[in-house]
Amino acid sequence: MSNIKEEVKTLTNFLKVQKIRSQRGLAKTTVSLHAVFCGPPGTGKTTVARLMGRIYHGLGFLSQGHLVETDRSGMVAGYVGQTAKQVDDLVKSALNGVLFIDEAYALVPGESGRDFGQEAIDVLLKRMEDHRDRLVVIVAGYTDEMTTFIESNPGLESRFNRYFYFNHYKPEELLAIFEKMASKSHFKLAPGAGEKLQKLFADLYENRDKTFGNARLVRNLFEKSLERQANRLAVLSSLSDELLTTLLAEDIPDEMSGVQTGRES
Repeated sequence: MSNIKEEVKTLTNFLKVQKIRSQRGLAKTTVSLHAVFCGPPGTGKTTVARLMGRIYHGLGFLSQGHLVETDRSGMVAGYVGQTAKQVDDLVKSALNGVLFIDEAYALVPGESGRDFGQEAIDVLLKRMEDHRDRLVVIVAGYTDEMTTFIESNPGLESRFNRYFYFNHYKPEELLAIFEKMASKSHFKLAPGAGEKLQKLFADLYENRDKTFGNARLVRNLFEKSLERQANRLAVLSSLSDELLTTLLAEDIPDEMSGVQTGRES
């Protein structure tokens, strides 16, 4: 995430300077606020998109800066004429803010049969031009698929030239996310629990694949740990605050097979 923070900081500084130049009547540099977020799920793409909306609003590039999230299912209908309406409705709701399209590569039509994904892309490109001063679009998904998606259409290529690359979280970052989740929910780790988590995250990271869940994996692990704690506490007759707020090493699952897949960003 450090690389993303640096890139967002650089973009923010660039936009600040462009704003000052514009206010002083100096030549403007054409700035595209649209962006491509490349990376695996659970790496904070939606969170950063929401942050960028606030930044664009704060700098005066967008009057609201809110985020509207969607994916193929929210844009593509199964009947002629319905897809254009769905895209139009989404764009209207996102005007003066950011439209975030997750797994945008899924819009590319399949090889067999008619698909309305291309219609969704065509309508989106037209609306991006119609509302170029009131709409920012951020498309997101796996790196290879997003590269193919953008390169598949000259209209997309000309509008999306700013790329952000989100990497898998390292084991120590996954542990920090778990600890933050625990603290926010009034839990603390007993001696040994943190060490068990560190080893588990290291093993999961070492054996990760394309669908490695990152922060979502941590969320699943945290929730399973709470369930195991609940089973441990349920048989006790008296529960102190200390017991209710402490996660022991035995509450942490020994393995997390089957929880690494998913679609959230």
